[in-house]
Amino acid sequence: MKKFLFSGILFLSTILLWGQEKQTATIPLPTPPQLTWQEAELAVLISYDLHVADGKKYNQAQNRITPIEDINMFHPDQLDTDQWIRAVRDMGAKIAILTVTHETGFALYQSDVNPYCLKALKWKDGKGDIVRDFVNSCRKYGINPGLYIGIRWNSYLGVYDFMMPKDGTKFQENRQVFYNKMCEGMTEELMSRYGDLAIVWYDGGGHGPEVGGADILPVVEKYQKNIIFYHNTQRADIRWGGSESGTVSYPCWGTYTYPYSHSKNTEVIFKDNFQLLKTGDPNGAYYMPAMADAPLRGYNGRHEWFYEPGDEAHLFPVENLMNMYYQSVGRNATLILGLTPDDRGLMPDVDVARLKEFGAAIKEQFASPLATSSGKARTLHMKLPTVSTVKQIVIQEDIKYGERVRSYRVEGKVKGKWQVLSTGSCIGHKRIEKIEPVEGVSAVRLIIKEALATPQIKHFSIY
Repeated sequence: MKKFLFSGILFLSTILLWGQEKQTATIPLPTPPQLTWQEAELAVLISYDLHVADGKKYNQAQNRITPIEDINMFHPDQLDTDQWIRAVRDMGAKIAILTVTHETGFALYQSDVNPYCLKALKWKDGKGDIVRDFVNSCRKYGINPGLYIGIRWNSYLGVYDFMMPKDGTKFQENRQVFYNKMCEGMTEELMSRYGDLAIVWYDGGGHGPEVGGADILPVVEKYQKNIIFYHNTQRADIRWGGSESGTVSYPCWGTYTYPYSHSKNTEVIFKDNFQLLKTGDPNGAYYMPAMADAPLRGYNGRHEWFYEPGDEAHLFPVENLMNMYYQSVGRNATLILGLTPDDRGLMPDVDVARLKEFGAAIKEQFASPLATSSGKARTLHMKLPTVSTVKQIVIQEDIKYGERVRSYRVEGKVKGKWQVLSTGSCIGHKRIEKIEPVEGVSAVRLIIKEALATPQIKHFSIY
C-alpha cells in the first residue's frame, strides 16, 4: 500500500512539474538587447538639427515642409559631446540616442549616399561628424549609444510621410526609388561604421517595401545582431507607451499582441486612445516592453524636443520628473527624456543642472531600504531591523525568465496583526509603489496570489 501511495505521489508530482514546464515554455522571454533596455530604466533622446540655429521657436509642421534657406547658419563652434554625455551620466541614464536625421533631412555625419549632410557645411571645412563624436563620448563615459534615423519627413527633398509627391509620372516613381535606396544606404553606413549600437529608432516607423518604402530591416539585421529595432511594419522590440507624457498607465505588461508596434491593425491599436499600446497584453505572444517619452523642456504647456532660445521656464521641475519616474520605471517601462543641445553645440547649463538634480533625487529616494529580499517562491517574508514607518515598496521580477506574476499583495505586520499595504497585478522589471505612510511596521511579506509559473523575485525592498 505504501509503495502504491508513493508511486502515485511521484506520478502526480511528475505531471504537475511537466505541466509547469510546459506552461513556462509558453511565457515570452526577452532577448538580451531587451534585457539591456529594461535594465537601463533611463534613456535620453538627444534631438539636434539645423533649425536649432535659426533663433526661432520650433515649428514641427512648418519644418516638415519648408527647406532650410541657409544651412551654414548651423555652426556649433563649441560642440562638446563629452559635455552632453556627462549630463546623461549624471542623470543616471544608461542609453543615449542621437537624431542623425530629422524633418529637414540633413544628416549629422559624413554620408556618401546623402549629399545633404555635414559635408555640405562650411563648419569644420565640411569634415565634421557629430555621430562619430557622440558615439565616442558615449563609450568614454560608459553610456550605450543609439541612433534615431528620421526618414519619414525630408523637407529638402519634398518627402512627406515616407513618400515623394505622387503625380503618376515616371519621374515621381524614379525619385521614390532613389529615395528608398538612399535610406537603405544611410542605414548601411550608420549600422556599419560606428560599432555596436543599443538601439536604432525610425521616426514614425519605416514604411517597408510592401507599401512602397525602403527595405531597412535586412540592412540593420546584417550589421547589428544585438540591437533594439524600433519600429516598422515588420519588427519592433519595444513599443511606444501611448503618450509623450513620460508616463504609462498601470498595469503596463511587457508582452504584446503583435510583433510590430503600431504600424498595422490601426483600428485595434489606435482604439480607445492607444489603450493596447498603453497596457500591453498579459496574454500576448511577443515580448515588447513599453517606453515612456517626454521632452525635458515640456513643462507648463510647452512640448519642446528641439532647442529654442528663451525656453528655460519650460524645464520640468525635479518633482515632475520624479513623478514621471514613478509612473514609467515604476510601472515596468523605460523612461526616455528628450534633451536638446543649443546653437553653440552645448547642452544648456540649466538643463545640465536639472538632470543632475533629477539623478540625485532618484538616488536619495532609493539609497537606503529598510529591508531587502529575493527568492523563487510565492511568499517572501522580511523582519524589519526596527519597528518603522513604511512609505515605498519596490518589487522586481527576474525578467530573463519572463513576466510570471499576475497578481500580488504586500502585507505589513502592525502590532502583531497583518494588514494589506498594497495590491497589484503586473510587476515585470520593476514595480514601485508610493503608499500612504504606515507606522509601527515590524515585518512585511510579499504574497504572489497568481503566477504562470514559479515566481522569480529578483528584488523586494521596503522604504
